[in-house]
Amino acid sequence: MESKRQQKFNKLIQKEMGEIFQREGKHIIGTAFITVSRVIISPDLSVARIYLSFLVDKDRAVFEILNDKKSEIRKHLGNRIGKSVRIIPELAFFIDDSATYAQHMDKVIGALDIPEASDEDEEE
Repeated sequence: MESKRQQKFNKLIQKEMGEIFQREGKHIIGTAFITVSRVIISPDLSVARIYLSFLVDKDRAVFEILNDKKSEIRKHLGNRIGKSVRIIPELAFFIDDSATYAQHMDKVIGALDIPEASDEDEEE
């Protein structure tokens, strides 16, 4: 169970990371569109697990670039939230494939051949 403080920092970091990727991170990620889907911060606020979803097919390559440039991204985050927190958390990026899984499940369910219920079945 997360404390209110953790929840507050989760929202703050999610908002700021989204803005970093939109504005300041264009030289890092290029034309890739990245969504920060979820942030989970440790109880001592020292590590932030950031879940990202991508709208490009080359998500693995962009993810590797982000991992290589983690310190630069952390510096941008520090410039934004440095006055609000005592320490800037270490960043750990993870790919959030829940959207891909939802698309897959939608395709599977759409492909099911379910016969229509007859009038006799409805009366019973």
